[in-house]
Amino acid sequence: MKPSRPLFLAGLLVVVAVITWAVLRTAYLALPPLPWTTVPTLLLLALAEGISGYNVLRRIRRKPGTRPVEPLAVARLAALGKASAHAAAVIAGVFGGFAFSVVDALDKPTPRHDFFASGATFLAAAVLVAAAYFLEYACRVPGGPDDDEDPRNGASRA
Repeated sequence: MKPSRPLFLAGLLVVVAVITWAVLRTAYLALPPLPWTTVPTLLLLALAEGISGYNVLRRIRRKPGTRPVEPLAVARLAALGKASAHAAAVIAGVFGGFAFSVVDALDKPTPRHDFFASGATFLAAAVLVAAAYFLEYACRVPGGPDDDEDPRNGASRA
């Protein structure tokens, strides 16, 4: 498994946002108002992944007072971080596209509510992307081949 690339996550977000914007330009009137329940859900997931990333980082780097971590557990956490980062990028794209599709109708109450709900959900999903990316980063083995050499030309980074 290769680490997630931030540029790929940003591209995924933009592509999904454009598709969502295009679809909602014609189908917005048929949708119910957006709920706010996704915001705390995404923020709680981000908090859990951030704390997990911090704990596994300390355990992998063998900080004082920590126990070694099982390699299979680290592999599972890395897969969770990668999957969460990609899923959260898609969610951020959907709600970012939703916000852009209603931005021209903010004078009406329902689109205004949907704009703020989708904007808050977009921000919460962006926080989850960052936390998931940190979790994935925390699962890397220190001093491995990724840390010593530049993969493009084999030169040492030091």
